[in-house]
Amino acid sequence: MSVPRKRQRLSVAEYLEAEKDSPVRHEYVDGEIFAMAGASDRHNRISINLTSKLDDKLGDGPCEVFMADMKVWVSESVFYYPDVVVACDAPGVDAYYRKQPRLIIEVSSQGTERVDRSEKLVAYKQVKSLKEYVIIAQNRVRVEIFRRGRGGRWSWEVLTELSDELRLESVGLTLTLAEVYRRVFPQRARRR
Repeated sequence: MSVPRKRQRLSVAEYLEAEKDSPVRHEYVDGEIFAMAGASDRHNRISINLTSKLDDKLGDGPCEVFMADMKVWVSESVFYYPDVVVACDAPGVDAYYRKQPRLIIEVSSQGTERVDRSEKLVAYKQVKSLKEYVIIAQNRVRVEIFRRGRGGRWSWEVLTELSDELRLESVGLTLTLAEVYRRVFPQRARRR
């Protein structure tokens, strides 16, 4: 009978240093690290569609868009890798993570949907600079927007039609879901 090994807990400093050279990305929660899985072609297309539109919109302004490899400092003991993040940190603060996210987007799969909607939603809502958190399904047309309003109250909106408009108020950008899902769900060839 084998004895289970006790998990080694890492300090934040150890995690951040190890992550710089790691071939696998890890999220960090209360001293434990969790390896990130690879992404599908749909996941990548959605992320690229959003990142390119956001980059065009933000231009050379004070906020920047990052995709997949930029960590977000959520609290003293939590770092996540959002799929897309718009952050407004002062230049040169840290090259490996951001502390001032304005918009966070997660592209969910069956394997990540529960965590995106529960653990990450609760954690992200604690980030004072965050104005919007968006969860985009990759296997069906469904976008959920959690938006911080007056008095810090959060609202929730769900979009399910390709003609619906996704209003990203935090950055002043509006897209149709057809733009978000461009090349994700190829249309069948029409019969002649």
